[in-house]
Amino acid sequence: MPSTVEIPLFIEHTQEGSYFTLPFTMPADIEKLTLSYRYERYEEKEAAAGAGMFHTRDQVNIVDLGLIAPDGSQVGASGSDKLEITVSETFATPGYHAVPLVPGEWKIIVGAYNIGPQGLKVVYTFTFTEKILRLLKGDLHTHTVASDGVQTVEELAWRARRNGLDFVAITDHNQTISPDSLPYVEGVTLIPGIEWTHFKGHSNFLGVAKPYDGSFMANTPDEVKAHFTSAHERGATIVINHPIDSICPFQFDMDTLPYDLLEVWNGPMRESNLKAVGYWHSLLVAGRRIPICGGSDFHRDTPFLFLGGPTMCVFAQSAGPTDILKAVRQGHSYIIFSPQGPSLVLKAGEAIMGDTVDWTKVKEVQISVGGLYRGDVVRVITAAEATPVLEAPSDGSFTMTYPVSSPGFVRVDVLRGFLPGLPLLPALLSNPIYFTGSV
Repeated sequence: MPSTVEIPLFIEHTQEGSYFTLPFTMPADIEKLTLSYRYERYEEKEAAAGAGMFHTRDQVNIVDLGLIAPDGSQVGASGSDKLEITVSETFATPGYHAVPLVPGEWKIIVGAYNIGPQGLKVVYTFTFTEKILRLLKGDLHTHTVASDGVQTVEELAWRARRNGLDFVAITDHNQTISPDSLPYVEGVTLIPGIEWTHFKGHSNFLGVAKPYDGSFMANTPDEVKAHFTSAHERGATIVINHPIDSICPFQFDMDTLPYDLLEVWNGPMRESNLKAVGYWHSLLVAGRRIPICGGSDFHRDTPFLFLGGPTMCVFAQSAGPTDILKAVRQGHSYIIFSPQGPSLVLKAGEAIMGDTVDWTKVKEVQISVGGLYRGDVVRVITAAEATPVLEAPSDGSFTMTYPVSSPGFVRVDVLRGFLPGLPLLPALLSNPIYFTGSV
């Protein structure tokens, strides 16, 4: 629930014509700030005029407003025109920037433009809306007219909204994009990114405007590593794209490069994706903890390619790019074949996908799968085996508690027969819950 704080300020007449700041504390885990202020702007009097009374309304006080972030950057300024502003990472009142609301000391810019002879009391009201975990659906791999796509960023955002997506990453080939240039479409978070595209492999660098200096070119392993290292140091979320694709596999040594995720589901499910899932599973069995992601690699509509095919389902603390990408890096997510695919809740106590729990204290997982079709197969997968736990007898949902017999990991997938005569293919892939301890 939102919380409200008021800070009064008295401005002396002698301060007229000056600027100064009023500090306030931004609490942790705030998604949205609404700031308003009030003061007596006008002085009203009445006097006899002819056969009646004349009411005067003179403007004697004018106070300007602005906002400064903890790093000293100006978030915005609105003069005296707006008595209320809103700022979040996804939206800001015109005149202000959409920025993460980092905890710490923020400052109000107080512009004492006109102050009456008696001084002036101003009251600032802060309404803080806290973050709360929610499920968001999106696509982490798309292209626009800036490279080889056919739609503008704004057209892509509107299509995402129509398709039931909450976020989209813009990842044009070797083209960066500034967050300030992204359009605002209500209900859709646009994440800046770039698909670093090389003859020997592709990688998405997500969440930063400039992951490296200079051009994308790299002709040696050291030059490739320099690009990845720079992107990592600047806070980019790094994805190894379609690592076992038949046309453009990732041929660099991944063990020498910093990265956060493997894209095991690129566009329609096909053999190269299944091989990527198998490769990822072998890493899990070997003790590696690498989250997976998926993306449509959308350029234009085809019979099998569409925005949100597949869809990332992310449990994030807010709809801001920072929280979405943090949740993706943590593995708090699963992948479905489309926005209308099955749903999943996988927990071990309070832990969710991507988390680690002590097996000596928690030895079971709770599974809840919705949106199942008749014939869907739900499997629980560990390092030792893939165990079918349900073949859906009809459309519906399924819940169960599954015992975890040893430390390691547990993940879930859903297999579906999409067309008669074809083998079952993944309709859902989850990230694991990890279990530590010893038997």
